[in-house]
Amino acid sequence: MRLSTTRLVFQPQLAKRRAVKFPLAPFLAIVGASLLTAAVIAQIEGSERGVAPIDSSGSFEVSGIAVDVRAKTAEAARLGGWRIAQRKGWEQLWGKMHGGQGGAPELGDSALDGIVAGIVVESEQIGPNRYVARLGVLFDRARAGAILGVTGQISRSAPMLVLPVQWTGGTAYSFEQRTEWQKAWARFRTGNSPIDYVRPSGTGSDPLLLNFGQTQRPGRNWWRMILDQYGAADVLSPQVSLSYSYPGGPVTGYFVARHGPGNEIVSSFALRVETSDKIPAMMDEGVKRLDAVYADALAMGVLRPDPSLIETPQIDPSLIENATEGVGDNVTADNATQAVAETSTLGSTITIQFETPDVSSVSGTELAVRSVPGVKSSSTTSLALGGTSVMSVSFAGDAATLKLALEARGFKVSEAGGALRIRR
Repeated sequence: MRLSTTRLVFQPQLAKRRAVKFPLAPFLAIVGASLLTAAVIAQIEGSERGVAPIDSSGSFEVSGIAVDVRAKTAEAARLGGWRIAQRKGWEQLWGKMHGGQGGAPELGDSALDGIVAGIVVESEQIGPNRYVARLGVLFDRARAGAILGVTGQISRSAPMLVLPVQWTGGTAYSFEQRTEWQKAWARFRTGNSPIDYVRPSGTGSDPLLLNFGQTQRPGRNWWRMILDQYGAADVLSPQVSLSYSYPGGPVTGYFVARHGPGNEIVSSFALRVETSDKIPAMMDEGVKRLDAVYADALAMGVLRPDPSLIETPQIDPSLIENATEGVGDNVTADNATQAVAETSTLGSTITIQFETPDVSSVSGTELAVRSVPGVKSSSTTSLALGGTSVMSVSFAGDAATLKLALEARGFKVSEAGGALRIRR
């Protein structure tokens, strides 16, 4: 095989004849601007960055189901293995939901197909007529919940932005490059967790906004801007530091659960694997344990949004004074809010997102919103049972005033993309 080469010949006389004088300063300025632009683009772009999170729907999950099936063809063996996994998964899910008691109702393959949301292949080996695998089964929460006798509704936290940090060789990485720690958080199924995780993919502007330096910033104004950008109310910074005994040998991971813009430590622990190729498995186990840590903190009331992240809108005092004239001394917060809303000459239509695990939650939330002073009407425009529905509210005021009124009624309110998201 011949390799073509290109010779570059420099001719001094030709260069001398073609030399042109031009100012040096503007040229250097243009080159400097180009290099700066290239540096910024290099920080944002890159094929080795970003991991899209998997589905975060609230499916019931059963994992670790071992199957070993023989058939005439590889495809038939694989299909048979998936069928067996569905049956075993249903029995295990029933026992899990009923305190370990057996006696799961027998469902045919067609019925199981209707309630199974997906098959997760943890590992598999496919032969000409044999299928050996370790599988997981995802059951649709709404459909399977009706048979299981549970609503499937779980109480969740406020939206928490996840900023994972991995320390390797004394250097901290978040979304600047793709790490095993980020991959583990992207693989984690958050549907059954009481924590409402907001997981960035790590692409676009994420590496510039969400880096290790951001976890060290105390300024709340910048934090409010970032949280509003991602539709979150608070931040979690799970961190891991890897210590290698020797290349390819044992690896110890030190995991720390951090919370809030103050980067407070919630808890910590250590895990160890014997070889470097088992680091992904250690990371997955670390994510599960940190999720349990955050869930316990939520149950104990520790995992609450920092009050400094909530910017209270300022209402013109003259409006309150004018609205409360002649009312007397017994003026409540609801009366003041209603009076301010009534003095507003321009109404607005505000979009509200709310969780609807069942039919009763739709009418109940609509009724609760209608009872807020200043609300003229409310109707569900997009219904998603078992998920998040959308309501259109006509309000005699702005979104900031409605947010205050909803919080006074016991709702947890966050803003995302120009809409309000409410939770009890």
